[in-house]
Amino acid sequence: MRVLGIETSCDETGVAVYDSERGLLADRLYSQVELHARYGGVVPELASRDHIRKGLPLIQEVLEAADTPLQALDGIAYTAGPGLVGALLVGASLGRSLGMALGIPTLGVHHMEGHLLAPMLEEHPPAFPFVALLVSGGHTQLVRVEGIGRYQLLGESLDDAAGEAFDKVGKMLGLAYPGGPRVAALAESGTPGRYEFPRPMTNRPGLDFSFSGLKTYVRNTLAEEAERSADGEVSEQLRADIARAFEEAVVQTLVIKCRRALQQSGLRSLVIAGGVSANRRLREGLQAMVEKERAQLFYAQPRFCTDNGAMIAYAGCQRLAAGEHDDLSLNVKARWPLATLPPLGQLRA
Repeated sequence: MRVLGIETSCDETGVAVYDSERGLLADRLYSQVELHARYGGVVPELASRDHIRKGLPLIQEVLEAADTPLQALDGIAYTAGPGLVGALLVGASLGRSLGMALGIPTLGVHHMEGHLLAPMLEEHPPAFPFVALLVSGGHTQLVRVEGIGRYQLLGESLDDAAGEAFDKVGKMLGLAYPGGPRVAALAESGTPGRYEFPRPMTNRPGLDFSFSGLKTYVRNTLAEEAERSADGEVSEQLRADIARAFEEAVVQTLVIKCRRALQQSGLRSLVIAGGVSANRRLREGLQAMVEKERAQLFYAQPRFCTDNGAMIAYAGCQRLAAGEHDDLSLNVKARWPLATLPPLGQLRA
């Protein structure tokens, strides 16, 4: 089965073609970072307009790269949520219109299910069951995964997601949008141990997260350092030291919770997915932890950690091949709990 995947949930337009027998045939990604950078964050209306501008040209480019005419497609998958409603509607409209014109089934895919299954695109994918850490700008969740659509939420962030905290700390440090990757880059020149920030909610049982207090701790530290300095400014080195302490606190918090999830579930495989899963220190910390736990760590290559069309094409292909498809309505969802998805093969609207 050959499926076209379309991702337009936020500020990146992703398109890919996935073949159930040959694997990923082609993928392209257009980022709107430069468009939104001047505003310090994503402007939903501008994001929607840019998806309209780039959607069809990217689809044509990917189909050519995959040597796949429209008539050779067996199905179309698009991100139906969660995300920005206007942006989601662009991808949904494109996917549904093409599907109707070609007479092939279409399916709205859950964005986070796409992230969760992205490691399946690798040469050595994980086997079910496993524990998954979904960590991105909008989500930080621990999920027990028995199979596609068989998800049990183990814990989640009670306030800011880890990626959101990274972006907000980036703004505090005066870094350009998007702040998360720039915080990690600044932390590379930070002095280890110069600051010791708290590891939120690790001193109590459970698998939930909270990063809002850690973000406040960074703000207070910056204010204290500015007050101490003669000119009221925080030096570049101190900013790097603070970035390092913040990153280490987030990473160690995630590592502690993942270890706890593996121990409580009895599973020996850990999958990390989402934009923050590309963080080098997070991968190193989790790798060291799973080795001690005699477990295995799985993740996608960096370009498939952020939003992309390949993960949507793959997830959509699995469900379309099992007989799932859209009905006549056009539905997108700004919020969509992962645990509400049906197991693979159960038809859904």
